[in-house]
Amino acid sequence: MTSEELSRETYQRLGDERNDWRWQMRNRISTVSHLRKWIRLDANETEAIERCRGLYRWTVTPYYADLMDPDSPACPIRRQAVPGLVEFQDLPDSEADPVGDRDFRRTNRVIHKYPDRAILLVTQLCPVYCRHCTRKYHTSAYGSSYFETGEAENFTEDFDYIRSHSEIRDVLLTGGDPLTYGDERLRAILRELRAIEHVEIIRVGTRYPVLLPQRITLDFCRMLEAFHPVWLNTHFNHPKEVTAEAAAACDRLLRHGVPVQNQTVLLRDINDDDATFKDLLRQLLRIRVRPYYLYHCDNVRGVSGFATTIERGRELMDAVSGYMTGFAVPTYVLTTKLGKIPLHAHQFEMHEDRVWIQNYAGEHAVLPNVWKT
Repeated sequence: MTSEELSRETYQRLGDERNDWRWQMRNRISTVSHLRKWIRLDANETEAIERCRGLYRWTVTPYYADLMDPDSPACPIRRQAVPGLVEFQDLPDSEADPVGDRDFRRTNRVIHKYPDRAILLVTQLCPVYCRHCTRKYHTSAYGSSYFETGEAENFTEDFDYIRSHSEIRDVLLTGGDPLTYGDERLRAILRELRAIEHVEIIRVGTRYPVLLPQRITLDFCRMLEAFHPVWLNTHFNHPKEVTAEAAAACDRLLRHGVPVQNQTVLLRDINDDDATFKDLLRQLLRIRVRPYYLYHCDNVRGVSGFATTIERGRELMDAVSGYMTGFAVPTYVLTTKLGKIPLHAHQFEMHEDRVWIQNYAGEHAVLPNVWKT
C-alpha cells in the first residue's frame, strides 16, 4: 500500500504500524486527494488549500487526522491542521515576524533575546504544520527559511556562540520541531550542550506529544534522562488532543524525570470559550502536564485571523483564577520584540496608606499599607 492509498477506515484496522512514528511520518497526508479519504472537505477548505500552494506548507500525520471530525469543518483539530481561509485574513499591522526572531538572530541557529537564555533552531520541519504557527513566515513565500545559511550547515558556529557567552544558562531546542530528527542526531546536540559548563538547563520545545505521540519512545526518554536537567514544553490547545496515546507519551517522559509543561495558544472558535478552556486545563492536570503559558495569538501574517481580543483572554483567565488550583492556571502573555508581556488584569493596587485588593469573585477590600517603605 502506498501512502496515498491509506484511508481513515484502513488506518483504524491497522495494528503495530500505527505505533511506529517513522511509519506515521512516511504516510503523512499532503494532497487533496489523500485528505478526501479522511474527511469531507468543504468548498472553503478546498479553496484555502489551493491558495496555500507555493505559499504555506501543510501536512498531517495519520494519527492527528484520525482525531478530526470527518464531517465538520468547525472541528478544532481540522482547523489547526487543514488550511482555511482565515489564513488570508490579517489584522492591521500584521508582520511576518512580530516576535523579533530575525532581530535577535546571532548565528545560523541561535536566537539570543533574553540575557540568560537562548533558542537553538534545530530544524524547519514539523510532522504537522499548525495553521496558527508563530514562525509561519519560515515556511512561507513571505519570509524565507529558519536558517540564514541552510539547515544542512553544521552546528559549530552555533555551539561556539553559546560556549563564548557564559551568561547563557538555559538553551531551548525548537524549530520547526526538533523531534523530527532521530535520536542519534538529537543525542549529539544534547551531548555538545551538556559539555558547556555554564549551560545549566536544556529545554525541548515540541508538539510531538500532541501531533504524533508515538515519537516519545522509551529509547528517546532514556536518552533525555542521560542529559538531565532536561525540561519539555509541549502545546495542547484543545481537550480533544488529550488522548490515551498522548497521556502515555507524557507519562513516559515523567517517569524518566522530564517535567512536561504546556503552552496553549488562545485561538478564536477553537479554545476561547470558558467550558473548553477549563476542560483543557483539567485534562492537562489529569495527565500531570502543568499549564505554563496561555499565549495571546501573535499578529503574524497568515495567523492573526485566529486571534481573539485581549479582553476575551482576560475573561478566560478570570473564569479560571480562583476556581481552579493555582498550578492549573497558566500565565497569560503576549510575545513581542520586547519579550513576553503579562496580560491578565492586576487585582492589586498599592497607595500611600492603603492597599486595594480584589479576589476571584470580584469582592473588594482595602488593607492598611504595612508594606510601604
